[in-house]
Amino acid sequence: MSHVVLLADDDAAIRMVLNQALTRAGYEVRPTGNISTMWNWVSRGEGDILITDVAMPDGNAFEVMPKIKKLRPELPMIVMSAQNTFMTAIRASEVGAYEYLPKPFDITEVLSVVARALADAKKPTVADRKAEEPGEAMPLVGRSTAMQDIYRALARLMQTDLTVMITGESGTGKELVARALHDFGKRRNGPFVAINMAAIPRDLIEAELFGHEKGAFTGANARSSGRFEQAEGGTLFLDEIGDMPMDAQTRLLRVLQEGEYTMVGGRNAIKTNVRIVAATHRDLSQMIRQGLFREDLYYRLNVVPIRLPPLRERIDDITDLVQHFLRLAQREGEPSKTISPEAIRLMQNYNWPGNIRELENLVRRLSALYADEQISAEIVQNELNIVDRPAVNGASGPVDISMAVETHVGQLLREYEPNLPPAGMYQRVIDKVEAPLIAMALNACGGNQIKAADLLGLNRNTLRKKIRTHSIEIVKHSSRRGG
Repeated sequence: MSHVVLLADDDAAIRMVLNQALTRAGYEVRPTGNISTMWNWVSRGEGDILITDVAMPDGNAFEVMPKIKKLRPELPMIVMSAQNTFMTAIRASEVGAYEYLPKPFDITEVLSVVARALADAKKPTVADRKAEEPGEAMPLVGRSTAMQDIYRALARLMQTDLTVMITGESGTGKELVARALHDFGKRRNGPFVAINMAAIPRDLIEAELFGHEKGAFTGANARSSGRFEQAEGGTLFLDEIGDMPMDAQTRLLRVLQEGEYTMVGGRNAIKTNVRIVAATHRDLSQMIRQGLFREDLYYRLNVVPIRLPPLRERIDDITDLVQHFLRLAQREGEPSKTISPEAIRLMQNYNWPGNIRELENLVRRLSALYADEQISAEIVQNELNIVDRPAVNGASGPVDISMAVETHVGQLLREYEPNLPPAGMYQRVIDKVEAPLIAMALNACGGNQIKAADLLGLNRNTLRKKIRTHSIEIVKHSSRRGG
């Protein structure tokens, strides 16, 4: 199979000459006149080598080459430029070019450099081995259309300091996206600091974020720096921002508006220089309507929204993700494994309530617990409890609520293993049961809240409060049940 050469140059004559010469030499050539197409090809994992001009209509190749080097460390890059200065050659080296060719160039030399670069690319180097270690390579895996949209959005954001809001279900990889924005962006030399609002007691969140002076509250025996101070010059990732209490929201809004904050118990304003990336699995618009989230803070955080699709919306990526997690397990000492095509198809038909985190945990479990060199569909079926699912979902026979809750909680615990889910699991599970219970009781009573309260055995004020909490829409209609 011939090597694929990605060729990016806005000069049509140069594209034609190089295309003809490389094609005659036996290469498959993909020519383009802009950087965005070239970046799309590279981010999709296409091409064996890149030949690129520096200045193009939609940007400068030197700006994207560091990202390419981090995303595809094995891809050789050859830079051509008519700006034949010493600094151009130095810059090409700094951004990781394999070779720099000043224009006008000799076709024979181009062919020689391409052949040499492809031969050298096959030899593993220390840098390549390091780049393949967990956490060093680009953390986002997948070539689905949904992921391509995200890659394009991230590529545009890398050289900016814009505030980003990442939304998506639990386990979709929100922190990985935040880390990618940091690691490939202009703040990559600064710290990346993450704080999960759902994992910290609500009365301590302000002290965690902004730090506290000695004696600010009981137990504050010494001055303590907050996450803003720790993230100075870098990126602060505010995970599960929807769990932030209102007082802390007000403080955070002030930081975003004025660029400074005061420590808990402190008086002096402290200037801050951090990029904010926030994330949530909650519907913040609904929380705003309920008075649980500040609308002005939402607009400050939601400058650039990125929605991460659940795994069920990108099932085409399951094969790539499984291979990625198998390689990670192997590098951590697990024996080499494959997963049968039937097992992959079974995974593609599964709903993945825990998303990528659940898939990763499954693959790691399969790698560690089963001696089989190839994992069969039967093993995967047993691990996912697919056999029991129809009965739990009510496809046949009456629904057993306790079994449904048991299945849901079991699934939740498996998603986060070997860790535990964030604090507050009791209320989250109760909410899932309570919302449909109240909605269906209201519907059975024709939208009459007095009747529904009697039916449920709840105080009417309590029912009204729960209707607001769950944003239940009341539809008035005539009920045929009871008076």
